[in-house]
Amino acid sequence: MVLLRWEGLLICLLTVAAFVSVPLAQGELGLGSDALNHHIYLGWTAQQHRLDLDFVAAGYQAYTLPYLYWPLYQMAAAGWSGVTVGVTLAALQGVLVAPPVWLLARACMPGATWFDLAMRALGVALAFLTGVALSVLDATMNDLLAAAPLLWAVALAVQAMPGAGSDARRAVRWPVLFSGLCAGAAVAAKLSNGPLAILMPGLWWLCGRGWRSRVTAVAVGSAATLLGFAALYGYWGWLLWRYFGNPIFPFHHHWFEPLRRWASMG
Repeated sequence: MVLLRWEGLLICLLTVAAFVSVPLAQGELGLGSDALNHHIYLGWTAQQHRLDLDFVAAGYQAYTLPYLYWPLYQMAAAGWSGVTVGVTLAALQGVLVAPPVWLLARACMPGATWFDLAMRALGVALAFLTGVALSVLDATMNDLLAAAPLLWAVALAVQAMPGAGSDARRAVRWPVLFSGLCAGAAVAAKLSNGPLAILMPGLWWLCGRGWRSRVTAVAVGSAATLLGFAALYGYWGWLLWRYFGNPIFPFHHHWFEPLRRWASMG
């Protein structure tokens, strides 16, 4: 069936079109609850960090990873209209989150009948018909951007499971590796993704056949998570350490007191 061959692309394009229709229908882009507080400020910080110029300028949110906010700041600074900014952000979010959701729907309903196709399409639609997802599309919030790497982490882990048609050795080597990288990037993008990412080893455990394969999958995924987190968060964490002696400032500041003391002695 030709439709099945292009099903994933078609559903993703329809999802993007639905996302884009929201700011087009509104004729404007609303400001999220935190837009003036830290959305714009963090985008400014991403372009030129201000840790030596401002202190708690936009609340303690000013010290979260700023790079996801850079597109919004850059478009606002360039004088783009609200509709253009909204369409661009909606399209970007749709492109990043629609494919992993469709992959999960296909893993749950892998059949090739019209019923299976309809269930997959409805599954994707229901995933984005929640209050949180809909509220993002007409405002400046970037929650879907921060959620995208975690969605990919889950989708890749599910694809790597033996029931999804992959052998155990291949599952351990590549899908689990990329799943772990995405999980680490998700935590770096938004630390509140951590309580969800910490459950990922449970999925990786299911990606192998036999104890050895399962343990290897968990080890590969966990190591890749640390690597993914360090790759995305490393520079920002280094800046926070340089100015505050805490790479996750202002959280758990007392944890790093021994390390700060040791560094000052060196």
